[in-house]
Amino acid sequence: MAKNVVTTVWKENMQFESDNPSGHNLFMDAGEESGGKGEGFRPKALMLSSLAGCSGLDVVSLLKKMHAEVADFKIEVTAELTEEHPKFYNKVKVDYHFTDSELQPKKIQKAVNLSVTKYCGVMEMFRQFAEVEIEIHLHNLENN
Repeated sequence: MAKNVVTTVWKENMQFESDNPSGHNLFMDAGEESGGKGEGFRPKALMLSSLAGCSGLDVVSLLKKMHAEVADFKIEVTAELTEEHPKFYNKVKVDYHFTDSELQPKKIQKAVNLSVTKYCGVMEMFRQFAEVEIEIHLHNLENN
């Protein structure tokens, strides 16, 4: 069974530094309204970045294998927190935006579907506690 270990160390005030199996470190901090300096990532928002990154890596890899690369690709994740403590994301919307002059909608749909239903473990984790909605947006890049 695969195992990941990260170590997170309190630096000062509300700031923490966390390592990663990739060898890169990141800083987390609370906002000023919560006693921090706002000098690092917010932990809950990092979860949304992880969701987008996980699915995005899948989609890019799948599109490459399908010979359907695009000029531009971005993922916007919008999430709602519950009102009561502990506050967690109960509704999450993932918008996939693809831009190219020769979009291949069927291949893009297939790549996103495979990521969402089969490959992205972070997406599966989110489905354990949140209602997750997916939408694909295709933007045609005009040829000049």
